[in-house]
Amino acid sequence: MAEDDTEHPPTDDAPPTDASPGGPERPRRRRRWLMITAGVVAFLVVATGVLLYVAYRKLDGNIRTDSATDKLLAELEAERPSRTAGAKDARNILLIGSDDRSGANSTYGGQAGTQRSDTTILLHVAADRKHATAVSVPRDVMVTVPACEKADGSRSKPAVMQFNWAFELGGPACSIRTVEQLSGIRIDHYLILDFHGFKTMVDAIGGVEVCVAQPIHDKDAKLDLPAGRQVLHGEQALGYVRARESLGDGSDTQRMGRQQQFLASLIHKVQSQGVLLNPAKLWPVLDAATSSIQADAGLSSLGALYDLTQDLRGIPSPDVAFLTAPRRPYHYDSDRDEFVQPQTTQLFTALRDDRPITVRPPGPTPTAGASPSAGVEAGPATAGAGSDRVAPSPSASGSPTFEGRTAEVDPCAPH
Repeated sequence: MAEDDTEHPPTDDAPPTDASPGGPERPRRRRRWLMITAGVVAFLVVATGVLLYVAYRKLDGNIRTDSATDKLLAELEAERPSRTAGAKDARNILLIGSDDRSGANSTYGGQAGTQRSDTTILLHVAADRKHATAVSVPRDVMVTVPACEKADGSRSKPAVMQFNWAFELGGPACSIRTVEQLSGIRIDHYLILDFHGFKTMVDAIGGVEVCVAQPIHDKDAKLDLPAGRQVLHGEQALGYVRARESLGDGSDTQRMGRQQQFLASLIHKVQSQGVLLNPAKLWPVLDAATSSIQADAGLSSLGALYDLTQDLRGIPSPDVAFLTAPRRPYHYDSDRDEFVQPQTTQLFTALRDDRPITVRPPGPTPTAGASPSAGVEAGPATAGAGSDRVAPSPSASGSPTFEGRTAEVDPCAPH
């Protein structure tokens, strides 16, 4: 049969050879891209959620909880001070710098397994979260340490000894109860930081600026610094806050002043450089902080630390005060200290009642010198030392004014 070569016009039933511009192929492509985009977004959301969860669990798991201390304090609840009505929502946190020489701290020598509280600071955060006060408790001040349970399970007897021995005698519980007994202030939480943890924290924020009045050459403290502004990192920062004999008059009072200056600079840097609002800067700080501390159960979670950080972040630098509890040479041993009264009682009473503390730069008091009954020698003090040689003067509000500094003070500003 012959092939029909006749050309026939296309009919409506014939399929098109190419998809028309408005044909069904474009909606199908659009649907495919929408499905792919939705899938990618869903994957990213899930992946981000997983990463955040993993990060949270890591940071939360870094923190060590001291359940043993919590148990001891609970058993002695009847002996602990109650909170005053006016300070119901205030928070009192004891910050303890341990000189433990075990583990990562063994490079600093000393006997492993023993530790004392190299630094102790009582941090009071006001109920209205508008001001905070950090009070250094002198390590060598003579106090009455209550009966404490020792590591071997035995119980000590109350005795007069220098304050930092309480930590070696009965750990954090003994230090907490000693502070509560001498101040009448209820301690809500505590944090312990050792040498290695301190260095890690300082490095995580990129170092802390201090002002060195004179060149420092201290082999034991591993310090070799010229005078002037310095940004100290890890090992240098630790040496700076721990050094005593080679700096100033060699007193622990001046060392506490340097520690307060250092902490004020640290807080100022964290607040001014937006560390708490920048995830890239915040992560290493959180990782270092949570890996470096030991805390009570109420503060040993990332959520609890975050709440504390938020409380502190909202307090303006001028309203964060640092000072040392008024002290003078112990009358039986000039190498030890004793609290000056009535100034120390005035300080602790104000904190217990949640009243703000006024501080002024170290130096001669602008008012009349202390009376002989106060037991304070009037005279000049070295800037930055937090000296006890000048009695607190009355402020406009009627509360005493103590030598100290605020977190906004430039470390190199003249006094």
